[in-house]
Amino acid sequence: MLSHHISKRIASHMGFTPTDDQQALLDKLGAFLVDPNNETLFVLNGYAGTGKTTVVAALVRTLQELGQQVTLLAPTGRAAKVMSSYSGHAAYTIHKKIYRQAAMRDGVGKFSLNMNLQSNAVFVVDEASMISNSSAEQSVFGSGRLLDDLVTFVRSGKNCRLALVGDSAQLPPVGLAASPALDASSLSFYGRSEHMFLREVVRQAESSGILRNATRIREHIETGGRGFPSLRHDDFPDVHRLPGAELVDTLATAYDRHGIDNVMVITRSNKQANRYNAGIRAAILGKEEEIVQGDRLMVVKNSYSWIEQDAELSKEVDFIANGDIVELRRIRKYREMYGFRFADATIALPDYSDAELDCRLMLDTISMESAALGAEQSKTLFAKVQEDYAHVSPASKRYAAVKVDPFFSALQVKHAYAVTCHKAQGGQWKAVFVDHGYLADDMVNVEFLRWLYTAFTRATEQLYLVNFDKRFF
Repeated sequence: MLSHHISKRIASHMGFTPTDDQQALLDKLGAFLVDPNNETLFVLNGYAGTGKTTVVAALVRTLQELGQQVTLLAPTGRAAKVMSSYSGHAAYTIHKKIYRQAAMRDGVGKFSLNMNLQSNAVFVVDEASMISNSSAEQSVFGSGRLLDDLVTFVRSGKNCRLALVGDSAQLPPVGLAASPALDASSLSFYGRSEHMFLREVVRQAESSGILRNATRIREHIETGGRGFPSLRHDDFPDVHRLPGAELVDTLATAYDRHGIDNVMVITRSNKQANRYNAGIRAAILGKEEEIVQGDRLMVVKNSYSWIEQDAELSKEVDFIANGDIVELRRIRKYREMYGFRFADATIALPDYSDAELDCRLMLDTISMESAALGAEQSKTLFAKVQEDYAHVSPASKRYAAVKVDPFFSALQVKHAYAVTCHKAQGGQWKAVFVDHGYLADDMVNVEFLRWLYTAFTRATEQLYLVNFDKRFF
């Protein structure tokens, strides 16, 4: 049987004997790939340490051997970079693959859903827990419903199939209780879907304290998430309980050992992240100015206009996304306008081949306790910029001019040495420092545990538990 042959070939690329869970998955994958109904959606829900990425990498190699087209996608540039690394195959952002630049609408650049010109291709989408299906800010893209558009795009090709890969124990998209791309009831709208869970932790992961503790948290979630999960650190060389007094020295050592790009602090709030960023820059990096060359910055609001001005970069990326990390290469000029502060700068995008881009940064957002510029502040800035376009008519053209004005569309950024967990999702770092902040008994619930699980699983080599409540141990 062809499906059995395919499952055996996938197993041969795994490097070890599949677990019972994995073997069941391979059997289902084989059946999925030969299913006459190519519109069946395949959903792989794999928990940390269950070998999910190993199976996906083996699947990619098998499809390549069989001469089958395979396209790898992820929600963000960082997640696509991680996927490329573990699969050995180029991965792209969902937005870059399924949308194309369309005509301006209301003066704002719009992106229409592309036609899928591939035939007999398998689309594998990682970090599917991050895929939302409703976002007002994403309305410049297609229908504004990313999951709908993804399914529609894949099915517009000839005999193309879609596999969604993720971890439902991770944080869902902001504002949602569950991840629609992994949820059977949400996916029922698209017809038949085949679901497979990987729950069994593989033998190779049993020596990892990071994965063992992540599994404890996930099991605690599954039993209702009441009370503190029991974590272990003394038995594992990769998990460390860290008092605040040792934080600066330990962070400095981690930067020296792994490089600053491979270390991340994950916090519960923007306010807490701001404090960490200020402390790290002052006490460890010796940076006194608000921003300096070499600073790592995180974009905190989607930006569409700057990419359009760079023909080469626009071939690789459609927009600079909320959560993208950039490196400040040069500062050319500081400006104060409309009651806000800005800097004309050159940045590099590490998740997109380190490409450079000239743009304008908004400096006020760096120290704001909110995630980005608030609605009232945005309205104020819009109104002040609009005064300079009073001569433009009709109103629709004036609105369009303001939307692409370099002051109004300035990149909103924060320092990126410490970030919230939602901003870290999709990325991985060799050393991760997790600080849960203030924690009352009634705050330890399923939502918090999913935050904790997601934070733990961002670490690949070393996990530091900063000022963790003793009740965890």
